[in-house]
This record gives sequence, C-alpha cells and structure tokens, in this order.
Amino acid sequence: MKRHLAVALIAVSTVLVATPPQADAGPAAAATSTQRLTNLDHLDFLGDTVTPPQQDGHTTYRLASEPSVGTLWTYADHRDNGSFQRVGGGAYDPATDTYGQGAFNSDDIARAAVVYLRDWRQTGAGTSRTRAFEMLRGLTYMQTATGPNAGNVVLWMQPDGTLHPSAEPKELPDPSDSDASYWLARTVWALGEGYAAFRDSDPAFAGFLKDRLDLAVAALDRQVLTKDGQFLQIDGRRTPAWLVAQGADASAEAVLGLVAYERAGGSGQARHVLARLSDGIAQMAGGDARTWPFGGVLPWALSRSDWHAWSSQMPAALAGAGDVLGDASLRRAAARDSFTFDPWMLTSGGPDNGRLPTRLDATQIAYGVDSRVQSLVATGGAGDRRAGLVAAWFFGANASQAPTYDPATGVTFDGVAADGTVNRNSGAESTIHGLLTMLALDAHPAVREIAETASVRERVAPSVVQAEEGRLTGDATVVKPASLWTGESLYGGTGYAALRDGSTATYDLGTHPAALLMPVADLQPGSTDVTTFTAGGGLGSVRSGDVGAQGDSPAPGALLPVTLPKTLGAGQRTVTATTTGGETRLDALMVQPLVTKLVLGGGAHGTALLRSAATATEQVTVAVPGSGTADVWTYDGQGALVSHKRTAASAVPVSVAPGGFTLVRR
Repeated sequence: MKRHLAVALIAVSTVLVATPPQADAGPAAAATSTQRLTNLDHLDFLGDTVTPPQQDGHTTYRLASEPSVGTLWTYADHRDNGSFQRVGGGAYDPATDTYGQGAFNSDDIARAAVVYLRDWRQTGAGTSRTRAFEMLRGLTYMQTATGPNAGNVVLWMQPDGTLHPSAEPKELPDPSDSDASYWLARTVWALGEGYAAFRDSDPAFAGFLKDRLDLAVAALDRQVLTKDGQFLQIDGRRTPAWLVAQGADASAEAVLGLVAYERAGGSGQARHVLARLSDGIAQMAGGDARTWPFGGVLPWALSRSDWHAWSSQMPAALAGAGDVLGDASLRRAAARDSFTFDPWMLTSGGPDNGRLPTRLDATQIAYGVDSRVQSLVATGGAGDRRAGLVAAWFFGANASQAPTYDPATGVTFDGVAADGTVNRNSGAESTIHGLLTMLALDAHPAVREIAETASVRERVAPSVVQAEEGRLTGDATVVKPASLWTGESLYGGTGYAALRDGSTATYDLGTHPAALLMPVADLQPGSTDVTTFTAGGGLGSVRSGDVGAQGDSPAPGALLPVTLPKTLGAGQRTVTATTTGGETRLDALMVQPLVTKLVLGGGAHGTALLRSAATATEQVTVAVPGSGTADVWTYDGQGALVSHKRTAASAVPVSVAPGGFTLVRR
C-alpha cells in the first residue's frame, strides 16, 4: 500500500461510515468559557469502558478484580444541532454491532493517555490521573503479552472488547501485532510518560508499566534494530534501515516515550534503543535555506520527496534525546529543522498534510499543527515564540479564517481543506492533538499570547506554476500518467511536461519579488538530458541524470526541486526552458522569494515572521498590526540571536540574516 494513503487512515480523523443508530450522542456545544484553554470535556465524552472477553495473550493490571478497562471512541460525527455522535472505523454491521476496523484503537488510546498524564502533572487534577490510569490499563490490554509477538500491539478493538487484529480496510502490518508499527511507537510514548508520572505516586502500577514498556522496547530491539547500521539506497541517497515502520515520524514518537523513561530511570536496553532510533532520525535531515528539504527531517526513509506535518515530532524527539544522551549532534539536527525548515514551512503556507515536494495536499489537521508546536517548544528559545505562530491555526490563522478549537467545549475540528472547507467532525485524534497544544499554551503564556493573534494579515510565499501549463514548442508534450503517484511522491496538476531534445517551454511566472527559481523535475538515473532556464540571462540548468540508482526505492527516479544558482529578478516574469539530449520530466516551477513573510494580527497586537533564502543580509520593512513599540528579534538559521531592538515605527525596518529569520512582535 502507498504509505501516504495507508498511514493516513489512522493519521487523519475522517468519519468513514454512516453512524450506527445505537452509538451514544453527546450534548450540544455549551456556551461556557474558562480561563484555561485546556478543556477535557469532549475527550471525556469520547471515552468509554469495556469488559473484554478472555483472549489469549492479553491481560492488564488488576484485570481479575477490575475487569473493565478504559477505551476511546475513534470518531465523533457532527450533528446539525451541534452535538456529536461517537462512531468507529470501517463498515458498520448492525446485526453484530461490529465495525470493519473497530470502535476503539490503541493509537488514540495511547495519545489520550498522554493528554491526561500531562494535564494531571500540570494541574494536579485527580480526574485526569484516574482517566490516565484507565487509558493505560486499556492500552496494555491491547498489547500482546506472550508468544512470538510479545510487546507488539493490536490496533483495533470492537465495541464488546473483542480485539480485531486483521481489520478491513487492511492495515500494515497484518495482523496488526505482527511487527513494529506506528501504534507500537505510540504505545512506547504513552508508557514512557505513564511510568514517569506514576513512579512515585503509585509504585505498583508504575512497576507494571515498566514491565510492559520493557516488553515493547524488546520488541523494537528485535524487530527494528536487527538492521542497526544497515542502510537503504534511495535514488542515490543513503537512509537508515533501522527506523520504526521505515519512518523517522513513527520512530520520533517512540523516542518521546523513551526520553521520558530515561529521565525517570530507564533501562540499559531502552537507552540503547533510544540512542539508535535518535541517530536514525537525525540522518533523515538534509538541505539548507536554499535547497530541499530546507533543513528539515524527512519522515519516510523510502522517499527523498515526501514531507508531511502530521506525526512530524522529529525535532521534539531529537531535542529531548540530545538532552538525556548528552549528544550535541542530535540537538543540532533539531535546531536545523526548527530554525531553518519551520520558517520556510510557516511562510509558505503552514503545516500541510503533504509537501510532495510542492503543496499538493494543503489540507491541515490538528495532528500536524500540534506536531510542529511541540517541536518548536521543545527546541526552545526562538522556537517558543514561533510555536505561537503555528498554534494560531486553532484560533483562526487557517484557510477557513475561523477557529478550529473551542475552549468552551474542548472540541477540535477534524481539519481544514485548502479551499477553507472545514471538517466539523471531532474525532479522537483531532481532539487529542488540539488538547496537547492547549496544554502547551497554558504552560507558556507568552506563546499563548502570540497564538491568539490569529488573523492572517499578509503572506509573501513561494508560488508554483505547473509545467504542463507552459507554451510548449518542438518535441515537447504534456503527459497525463494513469496515476499521479510515482511510488514515492506525487505529480502536481494533471501530470508533467516531457521536454525532449531541441524543445522549449515558456512560462509566465506572474509578479514576484527577487526570487530563486526551483524547477521540480522527475530526475531519472542514466538520463543524459540537460534543461537550461533563461530569463533575460541564464539562471542555470537541470541535469536529469543527477540522481542515483533506484536501489531500495519504490520507484526509479526522484521528484525533486533543483535550485538554480542565479537569482530571478523581480521584473523577470517570463522564463524559458530549453532541453538538449534526452527527456526532462518537468513537473512544476517553484518561485521562492528571497524573503518570505507571514503577518498575523488580532487583539490589538501583531506578529510578523520573515525568512531569508538569500546569501547576504536583506533589509526590508514590514507593516505590523497593533500600536506601541515593536520588538524585533533577528536570528541566524540555527536559532542564535543576532540582534534585538525596539521601534515605534508602524512600518518596521528589519534585517533578515542570510538563511535566517526575523520575528517582530507589537
């Protein structure tokens, strides 16, 4: 199965089936308000208990004396009266009261436990402690405790507590407890934070959690780290073979739990797994302010072209691992992602579901937003302030221009499409990650203040022209493949322009400031063609053979942006591509301004982020909403403060360091 589609079945909270008539309905949205942003009401509503039947290899803490365990409904369907109805995943069979997938899943139960644990530790709330306890009991029931798959986790459970290891639609791995998985990684996350939280207050339960965590760590060791030190060859790039589910994203969520475990005492095996997974994650970083992936950590070891915001807590994991392991190289990789990649991501449109490598899935969900918030908070310093810019998504800085989180009810909507359409369902995943962000904002008032400056006032962002929209001459054709999915990335538009020897393609780029031109081409090993780009003068060339052999990649070639060396002037709207040799598969042209910008305003305040892809300091002005003095912080690409000044000017003069960013707050 294609990873970006298969994983999204769990990563995106979308109601897949009609609501069964017997599912519980929640109350209509209340009109109450609270000083804290964190409101657990909707998460509590999604919670449930079940008394599972006896099932071989599955038990939990004090099951004989307390036979019911905590669970969580997967989805919540929005009703016209403002209430929600709880549903499971997959086709529903009313005759058996079962779903093709199940009612509850370990992925969400694990992350709900993290919410309750953090709320309990942040506020001392006994109710959150109790719910964390029950969620962890339910989660460990879904973990396979004996046999060859010991330590792994079944993903789905039916309403009566029966486990469903082989769901429809089919999950990978199948059965779901047969190998390392995203849900094993998230179980490690929850158990690590659970052990740290209960270690002193309930040593007996903490000891049980430790045993189960050690079981999960052993599963990671035998299933993932058997490939420690081995590498995949992906279109000329070497990537680590020892990542959970071949992902830096899944591995990062396991690392979050291992960091918490290590801080609470840990074990030798857990520390080893922590160190090796962290090293693998760090090796997925690449690029700089001018070249893809712009300092970011790519999530999937089988693609050089795919980045997604959901499950992108790689910087948070690396920052934590760097601290507990004393490894400065891990902290540097986290900093590059937070202080080089994130300014590009924020100014170019925000935490999308898919940069492949252009914005081909600009849907945004709470999971993606929260992943970036947590990572920026974890890297600290300037990351804290920019975490507020990301979190503003929940308060209206999104394509719908309306809040996606309601502090009066605890409801987080399931997502916002690129055209502003809101999915008003509020399933477990969205609720969980909305609350994780709110907990972070409640703990960091300065970040919260920026987050609530929530209206997008201005954005200067990269633009994209699809290659098939150009004026083609000579032996050039538009190719519309049967599938836009290449096996590891995605063509934009309807396909690509095939430019052959002697052909040209001319493009109108529209108005733009001084910019870099980044043709996106499907580079193919062995290709001899060269496509040269001119706009008045020469900008540079793309050599389609500048890619390695397919190796372990799902498909030959790599769909990548190639940064041309010469700057495209502000008055240069027309670009011509001329090909010699073989065939260039040109997907798109990305016009990357040397300075991009995001400005938010609201509540008599304003915040601006300016990001540089230039090689020298850029001097620009930015209109920042609000009144009074503006603070101007200038940082380099590693997040080091270059200067801090204050000004009362309405049009604020700023310097943007090469490859760095500047933050203005009024």
